Amino acid sequence: MTASTSVSRVVPATPEKVWSLIGGFDALPDWLPYISESTASEGGRVRSLKNPEGEVIVERLVDFSETGRHYGYAILRAPFPVTGYVSTLRVHAVPGRGDVAEVQWSGRFSPDGATEQEVVDLFTGIYADGLDALHGTLSA
Repeated sequence: MTASTSVSRVVPATPEKVWSLIGGFDALPDWLPYISESTASEGGRVRSLKNPEGEVIVERLVDFSETGRHYGYAILRAPFPVTGYVSTLRVHAVPGRGDVAEVQWSGRFSPDGATEQEVVDLFTGIYADGLDALHGTLSA
């Protein structure tokens, strides 16, 4: 069984500025308080992340588009009760508004040792908190 969730947020910066901040696969510590450290390997295609508890999350870049302003990644190892996790982070222009951008963070995964609702709630919370933090960083 595959579950999914998606969170979008309009942030106060141009799509180009937002992408320059979040578009680097190794850039999570620059805007996501949940991740204190990111170490790139395999030519930047793999990142090893540390969360506040010191747990390690290893992710592989599976899709990237500079012009489309999005990237996708898969979790290789993490303390989350899911398997088959694949996520996409996208920056969209907002029609008629050059001063803001919409950021969408979505994921698909299969629960493993947890209910579908528990893992959907977990990642919806992570995405929402992350986009709230991004909004705060861009508002400063």
